[in-house]
Amino acid sequence: MNNGAVPAAPSLDVDIDRGEGARALLRSIGALPATVADALTMAPAIAAAVPLPASGRTAERLEALATLGAHDLEVARAIEPHLDAVAILSEAGIAPRPGAYGVFAAEGPGSRLELREGRLAGEKPWCSLADRLDRALVSAWQGEERVLVDVDLRQDGVRVVPGAWHARGLVGIPSGPVRFDGAAAEPVGESGWYLRRPGFAWGGIGVAACWHGGAVAVARRLVGATADAPLRLAHLGAVDEALTASRLALADAARRIDAGDASVDPGTLALRTRGIVARAVDEVLARVGRALGPAPLALEAEHARRVADLQLYVRQHHAERDQASLGEAVAAMAAGGRSAW
Repeated sequence: MNNGAVPAAPSLDVDIDRGEGARALLRSIGALPATVADALTMAPAIAAAVPLPASGRTAERLEALATLGAHDLEVARAIEPHLDAVAILSEAGIAPRPGAYGVFAAEGPGSRLELREGRLAGEKPWCSLADRLDRALVSAWQGEERVLVDVDLRQDGVRVVPGAWHARGLVGIPSGPVRFDGAAAEPVGESGWYLRRPGFAWGGIGVAACWHGGAVAVARRLVGATADAPLRLAHLGAVDEALTASRLALADAARRIDAGDASVDPGTLALRTRGIVARAVDEVLARVGRALGPAPLALEAEHARRVADLQLYVRQHHAERDQASLGEAVAAMAAGGRSAW
């Protein structure tokens, strides 16, 4: 199973809350995937090694995701949706089918996917790796309700629209539209369940852990380049502040998820955590770029790819739009007599 994998180096570990997530993952699988193809092959074994959210070991889950992000963001981007799909199916009391899963739940202008009598019809945008996955959990419309279904992507009636992916980051994770024409689909949960369940928010925090790991990897390029460079030390100090805030936010989220903390709803927790991590990522990218200048971006393939991958991946955060949603939640708490702080 480890063909094409690289030895798991201890330096890849990304600590969130002094947990065992990264180390347990590395011990279990022996090596991390070296390519997206390896990641998809190894995804079921990795999912078996990573704890589910709200299992009492959420910090370990986030550490494993962060470690994958520090190792290779394309690998993390391939595995994270499979882990999310397994968690969703577990919440629904359903065992995953064999193979690698994706989660296709984005909506886009001009695209609408409908479920009629157990069959899908229409187009779904942002379907990452649809031509290489075995299955996906896909959100669709059933009347005015959103539903979630489990779909075999290898069946007739599923067609990946080619030529849509022109990104310079996450080049190996094409995420274009898929057209469904009568594809069979199995329901997962009742109508509206996918968005109402706490795990919807928890999955978004898992993505943020991958961002954090990617930022740690970019930051490590600066650590060894500060000799006789006091301004670089200032940038390194700012990077440490940002990554510490990001790590503490993820650790706090893990503790709240495991404790079933009712003082903040899962959606608000996810907005807050993802915002803190995304801001830290932006700070790391800016500070490392200013400290090191153009040479690593132009002359070091690994660093240049890490930066490009992270710049694209973190844009899954909706910036001021998400901040406005968080502010609305905080204001609602205050109106109800509760303080967010």
